[in-house]
Amino acid sequence: MRFANPWWFLILILVAGLGWLLWKKAGKPDGIRFSDLSLVEKSIPKRLIGPDEILGIINLLGLIFCIIALARPQTGLKTEQISGQGVDIILCMDTSGSMRSIDFKPQNRLGAAKEVAKKFVESRSKDRMGLVVFGGVAETICPLTIDKRAMLDSLEGTSIDMTGVDMTAIGMGVATSADRLRTSQAKSKVIVLLTDGRNNTGSVDPITAAKAAGALGIKIYAIGAGSPEGGIMPVQDPLYGMRYVRLPGNDLDEDTLRTVATVSNGVYFRAKDGKGLEDIFRKINDLEKSEYKISEFTHYRDLYPGWLGLGLALLFLGAMLNETVLRRIP
Repeated sequence: MRFANPWWFLILILVAGLGWLLWKKAGKPDGIRFSDLSLVEKSIPKRLIGPDEILGIINLLGLIFCIIALARPQTGLKTEQISGQGVDIILCMDTSGSMRSIDFKPQNRLGAAKEVAKKFVESRSKDRMGLVVFGGVAETICPLTIDKRAMLDSLEGTSIDMTGVDMTAIGMGVATSADRLRTSQAKSKVIVLLTDGRNNTGSVDPITAAKAAGALGIKIYAIGAGSPEGGIMPVQDPLYGMRYVRLPGNDLDEDTLRTVATVSNGVYFRAKDGKGLEDIFRKINDLEKSEYKISEFTHYRDLYPGWLGLGLALLFLGAMLNETVLRRIP
């Protein structure tokens, strides 16, 4: 909030003087002079404020509010004009059954990936982001959007085997992600690929899909998730109920993932635990910086009509009272 014409407040010095005179006058009796006022003083009740003072206060407040109106109080609404180029990012996440492995304690691999990905999304406030998941097939869960709430809700709803086919189509995941970025005009186009396995289905192999992405100017940051010793995965057995099986530590196809990153001018990372996964996303965040210039503007709205109306209303009330209930007889 601000005042467009603050010099009007100088008049308040005069108003303060009037208020002081009003205060000095308060409590003193009015009327005809006598040579001896003892009887008159005894007959007048003691008071701090009387009708004249009430009338003076009303008029004084009315005058103060009118002066505030003349000073033009204004409230400002700040807006931002953003210019520059951001980064378009597709998170491509594996939701196959092996992502149930609990080697990223206390969560399984997918749970840990979702939590880290949420923080990554929140840190990229000016970039467009989207979500593609893959199991035996690839699906777009959230197209490129600046709406971070929609992106976070999509991540929250991601679950194991949500594609309905429990296999690992890494190539299809990369191809679907690249198709979402194909028409992007962003300064930088990125796929963050996270998987814990090897490609075992799909009509497109990962390296071919990565080469196509690279030709479109899309970089792939590939993340291989999983402990080198393998993980323990809960499995529902129809005869024995819930039991745990150990996944082999060599199930991750690092050579293919490294090639996928290289042919697209990206980088390959290995996440062996939850902390390592956080560090990787932090590195990717540092590698892909958005360059924005933000100009701030403030639009002001005048508030003086309300103050002026209140001031005039009080002055009118004072005038009415002076001619009616507070009227003095000379």
